[in-house]
Amino acid sequence: MSSTAEPLAPVLPPDPTPPRPGRSWAGARALLVRLHFYAGVFVAPFLLVAALTGLAYTFTPQLDRLVYENWLTVEQTGGPVRPLAEQIAAARTAYPAGDLVQVITPPGPEDTTRVVLSLPELGEKQRTVFVDPYTARVKGDLTTWFGSTPLTTWLDDLHRNLHLGDTGRLYSEVAASWLWVVVLGGLVLWLGRSRGRRAAGVRGVLLPDRAARGVRRTRSLHAATGVWLALGLLFLSATGMTWSQYAGDRFGQLLDAAKGHAPVLDTELPGADTGGGGAGGGEHAEHQATGAPAKGGPADFEKALAVARAAGLGGTVQISPPKKPGRAWTVAQKDNTWPVHYDQVAVDTGAGTVTARTRWADYPLLSKLSKLGVQGHMGALFGLANQLVLAALAAGLTLVTLWGYRMWWQRRPTRADHTARVGAPPARGAWRAVPLPLLVVGIPVVAAVGWALPVLGVTLLGFLAVDVVVGVLRRTRSTA
Repeated sequence: MSSTAEPLAPVLPPDPTPPRPGRSWAGARALLVRLHFYAGVFVAPFLLVAALTGLAYTFTPQLDRLVYENWLTVEQTGGPVRPLAEQIAAARTAYPAGDLVQVITPPGPEDTTRVVLSLPELGEKQRTVFVDPYTARVKGDLTTWFGSTPLTTWLDDLHRNLHLGDTGRLYSEVAASWLWVVVLGGLVLWLGRSRGRRAAGVRGVLLPDRAARGVRRTRSLHAATGVWLALGLLFLSATGMTWSQYAGDRFGQLLDAAKGHAPVLDTELPGADTGGGGAGGGEHAEHQATGAPAKGGPADFEKALAVARAAGLGGTVQISPPKKPGRAWTVAQKDNTWPVHYDQVAVDTGAGTVTARTRWADYPLLSKLSKLGVQGHMGALFGLANQLVLAALAAGLTLVTLWGYRMWWQRRPTRADHTARVGAPPARGAWRAVPLPLLVVGIPVVAAVGWALPVLGVTLLGFLAVDVVVGVLRRTRSTA
């Protein structure tokens, strides 16, 4: 028996690099957590501003009534209504400057008639004169923008672009483009967070956990409220993008491809020569034809209204003279409250006939959904109920955003040996644990979504670039 001992194997230090986890759905969840966190941190300010400005815009009808009551409403209702021609003549006597471009009949018995004038010094805005239809007395004028009062116009610009023009529109498009991503990501994370909460049933999903404390209580408030708001927020995101600057352009291309635009009213009069030939038919004549409407007196407006009423157009209507020689007058319904009425007719005032017509029933489905979605987004589709729902969504989104930031602050380290002002972000590199089939399918889908929503795509690339730079800096610091 040998007494020689075998040499001991050298003791190696532990490998500082932890083993890379295998690919699993847990990796997909980790990636979604990181995306939801960064979107919440960097996009939430845009969402917060959009929510607060949208909340202010929601009640513009009531604010208009409060601020502009003397212009918008009559002193006494009832009795016969004066002829439209008489009302227009009274407005032109009081305000002779400018071209008469439109007349809008009163929406209700307590409302005034609106006579719209175009003046070069107002640019794309107009001067609207308000006339009492029962007495033909002029009540005053306001500078309007597509029929909106100065207050509504100001709040609308605040919500759309923060009064910063096209540059400011990027803020609202960032909010609309990322809102659906944040909402859907939050829903997936909350619904699949743990077996324990799933065992609690629907109540555990829809109601916050009252027994929780600290960050867990804040998280439950944040998530449960988000579940209640989800459908409405997705609606606001989709409708907001349809008239945004870049995503709206993509939506327009979709309507072109699907032939989903609203039908265009043909205003050309039968037998009219609109070729622009003849004396004075050069470039200057074309500019004159398109730059200013044809001259139409008060009696012509009344004729156009009478023909349109006989053709079945009820409710409030907009009466517009032709913008070119040889064209018909346009009378269009303007009823944005459900059930909506958007029929319009082309009227030959000389012959007293309708030459063309478009009906709301003939609109393509995409065009109908877009039109109704915009009206719902603006709070007009279902009246006061629509406004209250929008107000609840705006207030709820504000709370959810603030709770999200509170969670970030509550998760900060507070130990004596390690403190920080905010919580640490989720770990990097989660994409390495995402199942390969999901990556193969997901990357092209994300690229397609980024093309359809350019602002979303650019900001997502910005997030990735920042993440890569931060990772490189951390590795360099660790090596040093």
